[in-house]
Amino acid sequence: MQRFFTVIGGMGTAATESYVRLLNERSQAKKDQDYLDYVLVNHASVPDRTSYILDHTQQNFYPDLLDDIRQQSLLKPDFMVMVCNTAHYFYDQLQAATSVPLLHMPRVAIKEMAQQYPHESRIGLIATKGTLADGIYAREIESHGCQVVLGDAQIQEMVMTLIYQDIKENNRVDGELYHEILKQMHERFNVNVIVLGCTELSLAQEKAPDHPYQVIDAQSIIVDKTLMLGRAFRASVAQGQAQLAALMAE
Repeated sequence: MQRFFTVIGGMGTAATESYVRLLNERSQAKKDQDYLDYVLVNHASVPDRTSYILDHTQQNFYPDLLDDIRQQSLLKPDFMVMVCNTAHYFYDQLQAATSVPLLHMPRVAIKEMAQQYPHESRIGLIATKGTLADGIYAREIESHGCQVVLGDAQIQEMVMTLIYQDIKENNRVDGELYHEILKQMHERFNVNVIVLGCTELSLAQEKAPDHPYQVIDAQSIIVDKTLMLGRAFRASVAQGQAQLAALMAE
């Protein structure tokens, strides 16, 4: 392959499957050759990201991701995308290890949020405890002049149940639980826009989108940006590089 990109996934596998499914569906292909060319790395054995962020005595997931980045860099893809929000804890180190541009999913998502909802000053955020502890999304939201609203311990327990017990352990989406989380964030914490800061939450949104709440789905957004870049590079390297530079600009 000459023009292709790499997807670093498997964290978790069901969420990565959601990304690939949306990517292929939105390609609107009429024949095999209309789909984009990409390499999928489903690195399911990467240690749990939240466990390490909350407790550094747990196994560090950075070496695994660094190996993936270095291996894929040898193939010289046009760009890479890492479809796990919490894994962006090591984004700067991973990008420094390669000359291949690595998309920053949380940053891209919040830039899109600011464009879609320029008048919202309070932004709800639901994510893993690791993402919340590191402030991966909070920093991006605050950089656009917005207040981050996290909910409370009860909502966080519901979020972790949905992510770990329902999706990761039992491979199912509890749509009612997902909707209840959004409802409580909206009604109890007075937020009109809620950021889904975990790819398992993006999977929940894909499977249970029938609710009235406004969400920023980071995985859905990165799917659209991936399609945009993949098509641009297929048209011409110069066009792809121009769009990539604009997307990577902070």
